[in-house]
Amino acid sequence: MSDKGFEENVKGSMDKVKGKAKEEYGEMTDDASKEIEGKKDQVKGEAKKKYGDMKDKFSDDDEK
Repeated sequence: MSDKGFEENVKGSMDKVKGKAKEEYGEMTDDASKEIEGKKDQVKGEAKKKYGDMKDKFSDDDEK
């Protein structure tokens, strides 16, 4: 993994964890908006991770 995608992967992982925490909080407190917000953060985190993976893939291809 190159440094180019590493930062996006870390940010994505953080968003996924934050989103899961919000979702769980929303479930415990019956706050539907927090649950939805948490799910949205998880999707955003997954997208950032995929973006980081693509940056890695293309930077690896450039080095060949």
